[in-house]
Amino acid sequence: MLEDPTAAASSIAQRPAPPAPVWPSAYPQGYAVVDVETTGLARDDRIVSAAVYRLDARGNVEDHWYTLVNPQRDPGPVWIHGLTSEALADAPLFPDIADALSERLADRVLVAHNAVFDWSMIAREYARARLTAPVRQRLCTISLSKELGLPLPNHKLESLAAHYGVVQQRAHHALDDARVLAEAFRPSLHLAAGSGVRLPLLACRPLTEWSDTPRTIGHQYRPSSWRPTRKRPACPYPNPGRYEPGKPLVQGMRVAFSGDTSVDRELLEDRAFEAGLHIASSVSRLTSLLVTNEPGSATSKAAKARSFATPVVDEAAFMQLLQDVAPAASSE
Repeated sequence: MLEDPTAAASSIAQRPAPPAPVWPSAYPQGYAVVDVETTGLARDDRIVSAAVYRLDARGNVEDHWYTLVNPQRDPGPVWIHGLTSEALADAPLFPDIADALSERLADRVLVAHNAVFDWSMIAREYARARLTAPVRQRLCTISLSKELGLPLPNHKLESLAAHYGVVQQRAHHALDDARVLAEAFRPSLHLAAGSGVRLPLLACRPLTEWSDTPRTIGHQYRPSSWRPTRKRPACPYPNPGRYEPGKPLVQGMRVAFSGDTSVDRELLEDRAFEAGLHIASSVSRLTSLLVTNEPGSATSKAAKARSFATPVVDEAAFMQLLQDVAPAASSE
C-alpha cells in the first residue's frame, strides 16, 4: 500500500477557489474522487490499483491515498496501466485493503470519470470479499460536464483536464488520474454551485450479484484477448411492437439502454434477457423501449428515441416493469 499524505495535491488543487455567491444547501458535504485500473472491462475482471482523493464540501483536497492490488490473475492490458504480474506479486489482496478504502469512501459521494465503471468494479470487489462498499451516491464528471454545457471536443478525461488547464503527468496511473480529476472537478463544482445546477447524483445500491467466472451459456471468449465479448442467445420471442405506457412489458420487446445506471448495466441487461426481452444495442424504429435516466441527453440513442417517438422510461420504472412481464402471444 502506498500513501503520501504530505503531497496530497498539486499547487492547482491547493489554490483556494473563489467562493460561490450562495452555496446550495442540498450539495453533499464531502467527496471521494476515485480512479481504479483493472485487468479488463468485464464483470469478472479485477482491480490492480486504486486511488482516492478526499475533498471537502467545496471541493478542496483534504488528502489522498493509493495502493496496488494483487488481482490473483493475469493483469490484463499491461500496455495501458503498466502493471506487470511481477509488480503486483507482493501487492495486498483486495480484502487486505478494503478497510482502508472504506475509511476513505465512507459518508462521501463517489466521484469518477465514467463513474458507473469505477463503482461497478469497486462494488464487485467488495462483494467477492463478502463486504459492502460504504457508498450511497455517485457523481459522474462526464454527466456533470454535460449538465454544465462545457465546450469539450469529447468526453475524455484529458479533454476535461485541458479545459481547466490541468496537466496530466501519467495517464492511466490511478493516482495521477485521480489527481487530475480532483483538480478538474473543483472548478466544475463551483460553476455548478454558482449557476444553481442540480448535481447529477445517482444512488449506489449494494451489489448482491457478482461472478468470478462469467456464465458459459450466452458468452463467447477470445482466448488471445484480455477483453471478453459477451453474446447472448437470440431472443426466442417475436417482437410484439412498442411498449404502451400503463401496460406491462411483453416478452420479445426490444429494449435499449443508454447512460449511467444505478444497477450494474450487465446485470440489468441480464435480468431483462431472463425475463424474455430482446436487448438492443441501438435504437431504431423497431425498438420497443429505451431505458435511460437522462432522457434529454445528447446521446445518439436518446436522440434517435426522440426522433422515432420511442417510449422512454427511467431505470426505477423499468425495474418495476420487470417484475411483471407478460408472456409472448401464443402462435397457435
